[in-house]
Amino acid sequence: MAALGNRGTVTEASGFKPEDDAQKIYNAMKGAGTNEATIIEILAHRTIAQRQKIKEAFKLSVGKELMDCLKSELTGNFEKVVVGLMMPAAVYDAHELRNAIKGAGTEEACLIDILASRSNAEIKEIVAAYKKEHDKSLEDDICGDTSGMFQRVLVSLLTAGRDESTKVDEAQAVQDAKDIYEAGEARWGTDEVKFLTVLCVRNRNHLLRVFQEYQKKSGRDIEDSIKREMSGSLEDVFLAIVKCIKNKPAFFAERLYKSMKGLGTTDSVLIRIMVARAEIDMLDIKAEFLKMYGKTLHSFIKGDTSGDYRKILLELCGGEK
Repeated sequence: MAALGNRGTVTEASGFKPEDDAQKIYNAMKGAGTNEATIIEILAHRTIAQRQKIKEAFKLSVGKELMDCLKSELTGNFEKVVVGLMMPAAVYDAHELRNAIKGAGTEEACLIDILASRSNAEIKEIVAAYKKEHDKSLEDDICGDTSGMFQRVLVSLLTAGRDESTKVDEAQAVQDAKDIYEAGEARWGTDEVKFLTVLCVRNRNHLLRVFQEYQKKSGRDIEDSIKREMSGSLEDVFLAIVKCIKNKPAFFAERLYKSMKGLGTTDSVLIRIMVARAEIDMLDIKAEFLKMYGKTLHSFIKGDTSGDYRKILLELCGGEK
């Protein structure tokens, strides 16, 4: 399996020897105390594919599951990052979705972050991984935990039915803009189904044209209209879809910023994005973060976290620039 993207801060380690890495990690954990620096040094600088090989080598040489050993040795947010790094991408997303759904209340932000930003192929892999890991249907779990129009949007995203071609149908783009306008701004109340059929199904290039047409027609940005017409989780999911279509790294940069600004840190969001995007587009996310907020992502993480948790996140962030 090749690296997931070519804009990640985590890239394949050259001269990679899984047996050596497995041995070093074993040595770092055996006896009293754990050498966290070794774990960070190795796992934050290997791709997901390489980490799977380390897992296999560890099992062969030590006779135990590396994941179990890590979980028993590490704690807190540092453990969450390390455990996340050890999972294949779709398995990690499925794991995060499961955590967001089970227990009291639902972490809607997690459902939105993942389902609004993944490609059709990625969503299909997540659905399959969820079934395999949890022996449940992701759609059933989401339907059991959400309701109304928000649920319908999530289920629509789960079907992975977005057109992924690049062609723009000009007449259709004008019609789509008109439909959305008439479903929202131009009437009393909102016909959310129209928003769903356009935003969850059309391809990216086409939607960018629709947004231009919409601006012309309504004198407003599509995002402003969504904020005026909707509220709560439904507003959040439609905004996330629009932002991901316009500029996915900027969407994640904003999510990271909001997870750290103000009092306290929303660690679940910070961890999820740093782990999931490290190998895909973290370089672009960092660039957008700097452009949007005038500060580096590195400096934000440094000021907002501590200990080994901070160290591993900074490694995934990759350098101050």
